[in-house]
Order: sequence, then C-alpha cells, then structure tokens
Amino acid sequence: MLVIVITIVLSIIGLILSLAFVGIMPSLIALILSIYCLIQKRSITRARALAMSVVGVILPVIMYLNSYGLSLPYPRTDGLSVVGGIIYDNYSNMGFDMEWLKNGLGKGNSELAMVEEELSDTASGEASSEDIYYVSDGVVTDSLGYKEKSDDEKSAGMADGSADDKTGQGLGTAQSSSGDGSLDTAQYNTEIFEKLEDATEEYEEKPISDKIGASDDDMPSYGGLPVGTLIIAQYFREDVHNCNPVLVLQNKTGKKCRYEARFIARDEDGEQLAESDRCVEVVDNDGKFVLEGRFDKNELGDNIPAMYEFSVSKRDPYEKNMADDVVVYAKENGNSVVLAAENLSDKKVKVDAFVLFFDKEELVDCIWLIPHNEGDVCITPGSVASISGDAYYRFDRIETYYTAYEAVGEQ
Repeated sequence: MLVIVITIVLSIIGLILSLAFVGIMPSLIALILSIYCLIQKRSITRARALAMSVVGVILPVIMYLNSYGLSLPYPRTDGLSVVGGIIYDNYSNMGFDMEWLKNGLGKGNSELAMVEEELSDTASGEASSEDIYYVSDGVVTDSLGYKEKSDDEKSAGMADGSADDKTGQGLGTAQSSSGDGSLDTAQYNTEIFEKLEDATEEYEEKPISDKIGASDDDMPSYGGLPVGTLIIAQYFREDVHNCNPVLVLQNKTGKKCRYEARFIARDEDGEQLAESDRCVEVVDNDGKFVLEGRFDKNELGDNIPAMYEFSVSKRDPYEKNMADDVVVYAKENGNSVVLAAENLSDKKVKVDAFVLFFDKEELVDCIWLIPHNEGDVCITPGSVASISGDAYYRFDRIETYYTAYEAVGEQ
C-alpha cells in the first residue's frame, strides 16, 4: 500500500515539474514503480499513476526536441541555461511572454520602465506620446521638425558618445567586432571560431584601397523612434552611386520586435527628393541592429541631400527569432571582409548581417551580407556558410551586426 501511495505522489509531482522540464527524474522513478505495482495488481488507480508518469517522461523529451532537436545542448547567446532556454523556447512558441526569464526574473524591469517613461515624456502632443519620441541630429527634442543643435550641445559632443539625459543613451560609436564588440564571442568555445576561421581561408585577399571616404556624418537629420528603442550610433556615408543614412539601434522594449523604417531625403527647401524603405524581421530584447536607407544619386541630381528624415516603427514579428542558434564571425581581408556563420540548430536559418567600415571614427562603407549555402538562400542545419564583401574606401576597422530567423518555406 505504501508503495502505491509513493508512486502516485511521485507521478503527480513529476507531471507538475515536467511542465518546467525538470520533472523527468521523478517521473521516471514513478514510471518504474507504477509498472511494478500494475504487475502486482491491476487497478484503475495504478493505471492512472502509470499514465501520469508516462506523460511526465514524454513531455520533457518533447520540450527538449523543440529547442535542440536531436543535437546536444549548445551555448546560447541570450545567457539562459539549458533548462531556462528550453522553458523559454517552448512557452514563447505557445504565445506566452517569457522575456522575464532573460531579465533575471524581473530584474532590470524597473530601469526599463524608467527609460520608457522618460522617452514618453519627450513625445509631441500631435502624435501618440506613449509610442514615439523624436530626435534632431541625434538629440531628443520636444518639438516636431528639424532643430539645429545649439553651440553648447555641439561642444558637449552629444553626437560623439555622451549620454543623453532623455534616453540615458549616448550616440557614441558602437563596439567593434574585433574586440568586445557587436559580435558577442565571450560565450562560445574558441573551437567554434576556429571552424569559422577555416571557412574564410578560401577567399583571396583584396588590395588595400587608397580612396578616402567623404566625411558626411554631420548630415542634418530628424526622425521619430518607438519608445524603448535607443539610438546607439547614427551615420551618413556616400559613394559615386548612392548615399546612405545608417542607424545603429537597440531594442529595449522588453520583447521581440519587427522594425520598419522609412528614410526621406530633402533639399534645402524641404522638398522630398527620394525615399527608401527598410525592415528588420525580428530583433530580440536588448539586441542591437542596423537600419540603412539607400538613396540613388540619380534621383538626387548626382548630389547629396541637404538633410534626411527617418521614421521607425515596430510591431510583433512574423518570423521566429533564431539569433541564439547561430554564430557569426567577420574577418578583415585586405579591403574586403569575409563573413562566416554557423547554424547550430536543426532548422534552416536566414541571417542578415551588416558590416560597417570605419576610417578612424568616420563611417566610409556599409555592406549588407546574407551568408548562405550553395544553391540556397539560407543556412542549412548544422552547416557553415560564408560570403565576402568589398569596401570601396580605405578603412581601419569594422563593426558587424546581425539578426537571424527561421527560413520557413525555403527549399
């Protein structure tokens, strides 16, 4: 009698704990005991204990397969443990908001709330003050329209990295991928990057360019951003064919988002010359990403605009975020860059990477790269893909940012 009581209690506890993945051990013990009890005497009570213990064993297995497939656990870039990652993946897929797991069971939410409240206070009454705040030349402004920075703001270097009291975030240069940078390499075994390094060896080194990029990062600008989306850096670059406003942003909304942006080039009279639309499919909370506008100089009379505007919006993503399941490595190669990405998951993954090229602090080039396997437009499970891109101007360092999502429907 005591054995059947212990079996029933263990099967119930195991089933409950299996909802958080950790119930597999008590469920296994209950399964063995329930089979023993059922052999001794068949009854509906013992059959129920057997059924609960079977479910308690199967459920964690299904949860593991949903996260890692048939592979062994691998390091995650979001800092979650194996168990935490499995819980996060499974319940997020069912539509639950599990971002609190990444925030340390709620730690940091108060800081985020303070940032969002401050950003909301800056929005104009002519727009939704809870959703949008405005910046002019990178400085938060209370009024609509372009506002030139004062001499005090210029001397304070608001666009050169000092913190803005409205956002708590300066516009300084984002970290370089060659150091503690935009590619977070600290959480991975070095053997992973040795494999990616090997994938870059097949590319021939391109001669160093002697061309010097134009200094246009002081291009006047004005725009609106969703509350909780911070500007890390803001640039403007040009070549003989195009000119490009470039925003490096960070998602601090507390959840995954899809971002859409419209860039508008204007002349001295404020007339629209050209526009460019861009989107980023999915960005995890705390993720940094790039939005790049592209203006054809044919539309600008082979010149550059007097200023540009940008409007950034966010919504719930359509795609499944896979940034935690890929490792990206970028390597300078003469006057080009070779980018390699490894897909650690059992699903096809699409990686969108932006490489920013700098000559000292000036952005001189920006390349959008999509690493993919031969014959595909994505990276197949467990494989490494690489791609090379050439810079037009001389550069001395690079920064790399990427997003990744499941390539649904790709053959």
